[in-house]
Amino acid sequence: MVRILLHGCCGRMGHMIAEMAAKDEGVSIAAGVDARGEQYADFPVYHSLEEVKEEADVCIDFSTAAAVPALLEWCQETKTPVIVCTTGLSVEQTEELHAVSDQVAVLKSANMSVGINLIEQILKEAAPKLLAAGFDCEIVEKHHNQKLDAPSGTALALADAVNESAGGDYEYVFDRSTRREKRPKKEIGISSVRAGSIVGDHDVIFAGQDEVITFSHTAYSRAIFAKGAVEAAKFLAGKPAGFYDMQDVLA
Repeated sequence: MVRILLHGCCGRMGHMIAEMAAKDEGVSIAAGVDARGEQYADFPVYHSLEEVKEEADVCIDFSTAAAVPALLEWCQETKTPVIVCTTGLSVEQTEELHAVSDQVAVLKSANMSVGINLIEQILKEAAPKLLAAGFDCEIVEKHHNQKLDAPSGTALALADAVNESAGGDYEYVFDRSTRREKRPKKEIGISSVRAGSIVGDHDVIFAGQDEVITFSHTAYSRAIFAKGAVEAAKFLAGKPAGFYDMQDVLA
């Protein structure tokens, strides 16, 4: 059984992962860490990593960007593989993830959903053929009105999958309001919607002459991200140092 340390356990996603793990015979939550220290389940919850007494095979992080540096330092010291699900990391923090992966297994993905990661795989195969055939690519992402960043990290990851598979020379365009020109061929438009309680909706649109192909993913519940994180924990436990993502989990 894989023992999980749940970092950021008192947040919404922490609660969901705890519920998911309780139903999965292959994992258990050894302990949780959260500044709030809410004791809501049958595992101990600590205010800081330094207080943790239990042994863990892997750590799942759904905390805040500010808490990630201390977590990475702790994972290095204890040689605990870590799945970083926290979004909004700076360029410097992302670089630190890669640096830490030289000493311990690190898994980072823009989206923990199995469905989104399968779409990424499909795009890498389909995009070069569609773009070569003259199709334009546009991405529309929709999220709830409390989301702070735009575009979403998932939208950028999908754009990267399209761009990199097609040679990497496409420009990302987020706003055309000040332009008065025809759409260049070498661009990918990315649009964001923030409204209501939308969990997550992504459309990758390929529009050609008289036909449109759309790859769509809709998240109806945050539970899909919790499920992906638990599957990633099973995968990462015991893995050697290195940088992994959800594509490795699905391989």
